Amino acid sequence: MKSYVITIMNMERSVEIAQRCIDSAKTFGIEVEMFKAITPKDNVYKIAEERGINLSGFDERYSRKENAIACFLSHHSIWDLSVKTNESILVLEHDAIFVNGVDLKMNFKGLISLGKPSYGRYSTPRDGISPLTSKGYLPGAHAYVVKPNAADDLINKSKVCARPTDVFIDRKTFSWIEEYYPWPIEVKDTFTTVQKRTGCVAKHSYTEGFEII
Repeated sequence: MKSYVITIMNMERSVEIAQRCIDSAKTFGIEVEMFKAITPKDNVYKIAEERGINLSGFDERYSRKENAIACFLSHHSIWDLSVKTNESILVLEHDAIFVNGVDLKMNFKGLISLGKPSYGRYSTPRDGISPLTSKGYLPGAHAYVVKPNAADDLINKSKVCARPTDVFIDRKTFSWIEEYYPWPIEVKDTFTTVQKRTGCVAKHSYTEGFEII
């Protein structure tokens, strides 16, 4: 199984915290590689059109539209890689860190969230693998494992209506989403490259000085 941390390669701070993610994974015997992120400078509308992605769900008040689309396209690129290689992939965002070990070869249906919710209210799942419990959608897209069959489903649904990555991956649309608890991965963030201020205030790590880049 491959493990990737989505990294904005031309942003020093993104590379630094992605390396922090890689180092934290190593302490639990997990090898993670950087994966080049798509950014708003990459003409996200053209890329989305080429991939047949319906962007109508990105008109919302919490995120900067082009940044949220770029983030989604980065995840979409990894889903596509999972399908093409017929291999499960651990997907991480640059501000994720490992706080515990986890068996990435665990038996799950298609996509399993490994990340502690990073914003808002949430429910605590039972120990082990269970249906997605903490929220009705992915509690932040910072840590999950996706199988090729699930990746293919995500890609196909994005042609109907894509949204910011975490709320796109919801249990109503994808009933097979699961969650692992205790959460082995958390977010440690002091800045965002996606959200607006209205989207930041619900973050558990939000404090005075939190930066929007």
